[in-house]
Amino acid sequence: MSELDSEQLDLLLFPTWLVPVEPAGVVLREHGLGIRDGRIVLIAPRPEANKHAARCVLELPDMLLAPGLINAHGHAAMTLFRGLADDLPLKSWLHDHIWPAENRWVDEAFIQTGTELAIAEQLLGGITCISDMYFFPEVASEVIHRCGMRAQIAVPIMDFAVPGARDAGEALRKGVALFDDLKHHPRISIAFGPHAPYSVGDDSLEKMRILVAETDAGIHMHLHETASEIHEALQRHGERPLARLAKRQLLGPRFQAVHMTQIDDEDLALLVENNCSVIHCPESNLKLASGFCPVERLWAAGVNVAIGTDGAASNNDLDLLGETRTAALLAKAVAGSASALDAHRALRMATLNGARALGLDEHTGSLEVGKFADLVAFDLSGLAQQPVYDPVSQLIYTCGRDCVRHVWVAGKQLLSDRRLTRIDQDELMASVRQWGTKIRNGKKL
Repeated sequence: MSELDSEQLDLLLFPTWLVPVEPAGVVLREHGLGIRDGRIVLIAPRPEANKHAARCVLELPDMLLAPGLINAHGHAAMTLFRGLADDLPLKSWLHDHIWPAENRWVDEAFIQTGTELAIAEQLLGGITCISDMYFFPEVASEVIHRCGMRAQIAVPIMDFAVPGARDAGEALRKGVALFDDLKHHPRISIAFGPHAPYSVGDDSLEKMRILVAETDAGIHMHLHETASEIHEALQRHGERPLARLAKRQLLGPRFQAVHMTQIDDEDLALLVENNCSVIHCPESNLKLASGFCPVERLWAAGVNVAIGTDGAASNNDLDLLGETRTAALLAKAVAGSASALDAHRALRMATLNGARALGLDEHTGSLEVGKFADLVAFDLSGLAQQPVYDPVSQLIYTCGRDCVRHVWVAGKQLLSDRRLTRIDQDELMASVRQWGTKIRNGKKL
């Protein structure tokens, strides 16, 4: 403690409740959290914390301080396609509407505006870290760097031409170059994002497997999203998609399986054996009628389950707090048990489990000394949150993202009293409206 005593803190926070997430189920009252050089260096009861000098002391009455939320799956720039093609089944939505719109409209300027819109929306919702899987990832990474957020960029890989890449080979080459450029970045990491088993063939998967072995990068993939995907895979390959990937030696602790609404006993055994993570996107799955991820069954088996919003074209918001509430309620219905996915585990799924899925759990996802100060302060003073018996239950079951008051990433405040500190909201809104007008006027109905 001597070194801590002698050095001034950059920031000392005093919330009413502090929820570290690790250890599980703990709620600390009247504690302080100290930050220096972007990291948490102190968590202590108020009398002890008050002994430490700080450049800035911030009281957070009636607020719950928690790790920043982690949106473990999304397509950030798809915010500009929000509401473009609603109430359609996945195959029609994707093939008949989204892919044609992407081919027509997506360029570097589209990615810049759409990604900034997604970051602004997510910071306002208490999200400090995202996994983004979309085109022109080098442009998205520049926007994320400028805005101060933490992110995993999953470089999209498909066997056919997409915006920014002629084929899977070019996407892989560009992905490796981006990995090399950003391998020392303090907030951005690179993963490979094969779109889905039906859009990436064995040759491309093998090339990616070799690159993953060389770089130790993560693999982020839509998988077992619908029953028809499984049916078509059985007809085409004679095996389920997860089994095909296992045979190609792609599964492992860095494998991030997105959706997984279709899981049988063999699938579950493969997930457990290979220590894979599952990214649950309940609202997108509900809206597209894709199915139900058996979260409680996965959790009971020891599978790490994180949560994502998916893109705004299929959700239609990037509200991870709302997504977590939906996940908790849906898990109870699917498991047939009111005790499934309780509030504390739901918060863990939206924080530390997300960090683990993205390979970032040593750095973020919980409030522990030594980790980056990625924090969110939720205001529980509203009428709809009273009375407060269990602040974590109130957070999951009564709070909306309008309860988010402050957000920090690596100790830098990116949202102050609901004001974005690095994004000009008026300028962003003007750009978004220009894109909306352009797409609306050019849209083929």
